[in-house]
Amino acid sequence: MTSALLVDYGSGNLRSAAKALERAGFEVKVSSTPQDVETAQSIVIPGQGHFGQVMTEFKQSGFEGPIREALQEGLPILGICVGMQLLFEGSEESSMPGLGLLPGFLKKFPKGYAVPQMQWNTLQRVGDCPILEGLTPDAMAYFVHSYYVPEESGVQSGALTDYGVPFWSVVSQGNLHGTQFHPEKSQAVGLQILQNFRALVEAQAPVSR
Repeated sequence: MTSALLVDYGSGNLRSAAKALERAGFEVKVSSTPQDVETAQSIVIPGQGHFGQVMTEFKQSGFEGPIREALQEGLPILGICVGMQLLFEGSEESSMPGLGLLPGFLKKFPKGYAVPQMQWNTLQRVGDCPILEGLTPDAMAYFVHSYYVPEESGVQSGALTDYGVPFWSVVSQGNLHGTQFHPEKSQAVGLQILQNFRALVEAQAPVSR
C-alpha cells in the first residue's frame, strides 16, 4: 500500500490530515522522528498558525535536513497550508526565513478585504500541475488564511486564486507540491488532489536512499 509520512513537528491538525490521506488511499505514519524520513515513500508537511512560530518549531524538530535531502533525491513532498508557506523564502508575518525551496515572500491581504479569507474560492490551473488532474475549471477549495504567495513570486505551475489580488493557491515544482488550503476541508476537490498526489507517489521509481 502506498504510504505517506505525516510530519509531526508540533503544528497542524494531524488527525484530520491523517484521515484525509487515508481516505485517499494512503497508509499513514504520523512521526516526530526525523530518521523516519529515510524509509518514507512520500512526505506530507502540515502546518497552521503564525509563520515564525511554525518555522521555529519545524527547525527545532530536526526534520529540515532529512527533508531537504529527500527532496534532492526525488521523494514526493506535499506541504499543506502553513506547511506550504514554509517552502518559500519568507513572510511579512515574521522575520524568520522560510526554507527557500520555492521563490517568493508571502504578503498580507490588502486592506478592505476580510482577513483571514475564510470561504470557498476557485482554482485556476496554470502550467503542468499533476496534483490538479481531473478537476474541472470551476473547482473550488476552502480557504482560511491571511497571508498569500503573490502571483509574481516566480512559481511556474500550480493554481491561482483571486482574493483582491491573485495568489498561488497550489504550487507544483518537480517532486515538490503544496496547497494553501486544507484538502481535508475541501470535500471532493481535496480528496481528488490527495489521490492525484498518491498517483504521483505510485508512479515514482523507488528512491535509492
